[in-house]
Amino acid sequence: MPSLFDSFELGPTHIKNRVVMPPMTRTRTSDGELPTDGDIPNAVMATYYGQRANAGLIITEAADVDQSGHGYARTPGIHSEAQMQGWRLVTDEVHRYGGTIFLQLWHVGRMAHSSILPNHQAPVGVTAQRAEGSSVFAHGPDGRLGYMPVETPRPLSTKEVSAMVGTFAKAAANARNVGFDGVELHAANGYLIEQFMNSVLNTRTDRYGGGSMEDRTRFLMEVVDAVVAEFGPGRVGVRLSPFGKFNSMPMDPLAEETFLYVAEQLGRRGAAYIHLLYELLPEGSMESAKFEPRHLDHALLTKARAVFPGAFIWCGGFKDRDRAQASLDTGLVDLIAFGRPYIANPDLVERLKHGWALAEADRSTYYTRCGEVGYTDFPVYQSVELEAAAD
Repeated sequence: MPSLFDSFELGPTHIKNRVVMPPMTRTRTSDGELPTDGDIPNAVMATYYGQRANAGLIITEAADVDQSGHGYARTPGIHSEAQMQGWRLVTDEVHRYGGTIFLQLWHVGRMAHSSILPNHQAPVGVTAQRAEGSSVFAHGPDGRLGYMPVETPRPLSTKEVSAMVGTFAKAAANARNVGFDGVELHAANGYLIEQFMNSVLNTRTDRYGGGSMEDRTRFLMEVVDAVVAEFGPGRVGVRLSPFGKFNSMPMDPLAEETFLYVAEQLGRRGAAYIHLLYELLPEGSMESAKFEPRHLDHALLTKARAVFPGAFIWCGGFKDRDRAQASLDTGLVDLIAFGRPYIANPDLVERLKHGWALAEADRSTYYTRCGEVGYTDFPVYQSVELEAAAD
């Protein structure tokens, strides 16, 4: 069985190990000079990603493909020239340290608040159904940032949905032009693409409607086709969270059927990987990871393996080498994503390889604009033995 530290061929991209740094929103962007600039990646973000270039693959925090998809304050975009210049700092720094980096693309759909949208417009969605009980980081009535209940969305017209495909393609082209090695489409966690795929939420009656599997997944497949045309086969991944209820997503009785259909279709379209936001648990385990009411059992993932020739990335609660290696040993997944451990451990691969202790981050610094504090100020591991050897 492959080791966590073995190299891997991800489509046309050679990655140096099977450890993935997954998308993690950190809200460290800078303000643009113009409202159309959006929130901009900056030098401290470049340092952050460059420090973690030991990962076989870095997938960035989600980037807005358009101003209408800006659901959370201080998250970056990839639609303005200023944002592209900021991301160029990031890709240059990661490549300087020999890393591989994909940009995650998203549109939040109904998960938004008018206070941070252009002209204070309403969010857009698959339908007019509001995500009851969910909130986003936006401006309150007093202008202060905080968690605000999402608002009722305006349904996208058929023409607008078709145009959104082009918006994703343009964002992918922007990502390619600033040096990203590939992109990941965020089709999980209750954001726009998953909103279309859910058979309960998507009650549309047009060609993107919920009447058939083909119609519900049409938006995703058109986006994949358009983005693959920009980047080429093997450089586009897709993140999925089957059975997930995050962001008030209704339980979908057709979730398993949809997952397998999507896996097959992505394979036909040359997708590099499917990134699954769950923990691969032992046979018979009843434990569940965050974002899920149940885990994907081995039998289901075996079926997905049979129809999807690309790689599978597994993400969800991995904190140590043994559990990650055990998941690789099943042969059902190819790459393991470590989320929160990467926050406080920029040298995570070395720590895992040598069995060194992992540092813990202060949760209060996860989503701030405190610059380096809790972001780029974590030291690499120094044990007593290493210090003695240096003497």
